[in-house]
Amino acid sequence: MSTTQFDVIAIGNAIVDVMAPCDDTLIERLGMTRGGMTLVDTARAHELYDAMGPAREISGGSAANTLAGLAALGASCAFIGQVADDQLGEVFAHDIRAGGIAFDTPARADEPPTARCLIFVTPDGQRTMNTFLGASQFLPPAALNEQAIAAAKVLYLEGYLWDPEEPRAAMRRAIAAAKNAGRKVAFTLSDPFVIERHGADFRAMIETGDVDILFANHVELAALTGHDDFETGLAELAPMVPVLVVTRGEHGAVAVAGGQRSEVPAEPVAQVVDTTGAGDLFAAGFLHGHVTGRPIIECLTMGAVAAAEIISHYGARPEADLKALVKSRLDRAD
Repeated sequence: MSTTQFDVIAIGNAIVDVMAPCDDTLIERLGMTRGGMTLVDTARAHELYDAMGPAREISGGSAANTLAGLAALGASCAFIGQVADDQLGEVFAHDIRAGGIAFDTPARADEPPTARCLIFVTPDGQRTMNTFLGASQFLPPAALNEQAIAAAKVLYLEGYLWDPEEPRAAMRRAIAAAKNAGRKVAFTLSDPFVIERHGADFRAMIETGDVDILFANHVELAALTGHDDFETGLAELAPMVPVLVVTRGEHGAVAVAGGQRSEVPAEPVAQVVDTTGAGDLFAAGFLHGHVTGRPIIECLTMGAVAAAEIISHYGARPEADLKALVKSRLDRAD
């Protein structure tokens, strides 16, 4: 095993989130799937953007959000993802580096432009996402820094990026590099629509031992296993992966590791403002606990604390001091 340079290195979509509040009638009028994530083309992206109210632009992307949380907790991180050589690409690169995350993937000179996600947030905090993947779909295997992958404790992969051909090939190559170096691979299923398209791939990766830590929510668990009953799905999948982590929204989260089940409730939140990034930040808290050798129950608690912070405000990047929040919560548990 090579020398450790990073706690976590992630591969994911390099996206800038464009977020705006709206009411339910706008969701219906625009024909969006409330609470879901839909891939859109350039024309639809323009249509939805024009229909948005005043918006905030915040660098996002699922795996990049997770790294932002990890970095805020004190982890050393690196990101691999494709932006275009344009203004939003510069915004993304600046934001992620400003968060203390290493990012050296060269910008792409050609069309399409940098990816963006148009997020409509209803008064209950539910987010409806419309993603234009743009340049992020064109991450080639040649862009991988295999030395950095081999020098990270954990390689974290985003299911959303499994759809386009080039990034999928890049992630398969990254898995091989991590495994050859004796490192762990963590994978997040991302969304039921991804599982509908690539569930066979994901199940094969799990069965062949390519995934050491699997993140899912209860809906994704059902989609992957075919069981609507939570306990049935959990019982089927848990023996197939060393660490299975399943979030259940307001019902907390469950992890099964080595046949041992751990469970935590959701952390209390004064008001749910925006659920964007809740799963991403849960993964950040959990992974930070994991790379620092904490027990599974503490990893889950750290994930719950990070998720609670992120849903208390707009955007999927932490605003409060996550280190202090986690320390305070773990101190109370002692």
